[in-house]
Amino acid sequence: MKPPKRLQTLIEEGLIDSVVRQLMSGKEAMVFVVRCGDDTRCAKVYKEATNRSFRQAVDYTENRKVKNSRQARAMAKGTRFGREAQEAAWQSAEVDALYRLAAAGVRVPKPYNFFEGVLLMELVADAHGDAAPRLNDVAFTHDEALAHHATLIDEVVRMLCAGVVHGDLSEFNILLAADGPVIIDLPQAVDAAGNNHAQRMLLRDVDNLRDFFGRDAPELLATQYGPEIWDLYTRGVLTPEVVLTGRFERKAGAVDVGSVLREIDDARDEEAAKRLRMQGG
Repeated sequence: MKPPKRLQTLIEEGLIDSVVRQLMSGKEAMVFVVRCGDDTRCAKVYKEATNRSFRQAVDYTENRKVKNSRQARAMAKGTRFGREAQEAAWQSAEVDALYRLAAAGVRVPKPYNFFEGVLLMELVADAHGDAAPRLNDVAFTHDEALAHHATLIDEVVRMLCAGVVHGDLSEFNILLAADGPVIIDLPQAVDAAGNNHAQRMLLRDVDNLRDFFGRDAPELLATQYGPEIWDLYTRGVLTPEVVLTGRFERKAGAVDVGSVLREIDDARDEEAAKRLRMQGG
């Protein structure tokens, strides 16, 4: 196929040889299958973000570092330069998270390069060598659901041990490779220690996994892996080798009404986002 303009630049720079086909198109990016020598990889071409709510952007980008005070002021004012800087920071967050998590042994696509708003990375493939499907497009047996859930809980733990919370983990951004689930789409990843919303996002990520796999393995619906994982993390005893029980006894205390209302808002946002993704948005 004829290479899109932004991929033509990568061809001219010698980073890729040819574009095979478009793999998908979403609100944030278009993904293409490309050839690099004898290897088949994928190229994620970022679009300008126009569909993220301001509140969500603030939650995810809290305490993210920017290059200088001019950028910070422009981002705060919402100027054109500020929006461009914010978008660049959003893209860089995914790139940084991918390299960080790959180094920690988390099951994410291996990143190769980031150039002019294009992320070049591993093509996650199924047993036939084709692009792997999303979990949402696959039917599971009871035992498969339990096995994949256990694998992904281990990955959430490994991510948190590396200081990262995905922030938007669900069946829509996990691929089923030949050797098991692989986590994708990390532009909203947050620093666990530096973001005040990290706990809420971690709990939501784990709840999404519980609810999805609980359709085929109902016993998962009674588990409390999220609170258990976060409790171990805050006590400094969480390791990738930790043995989890899925049980957690909450301490009695005052109810944080603000947090409850925020969680309700997030649930609504997540449901709306799922509908859009199911419609191919």
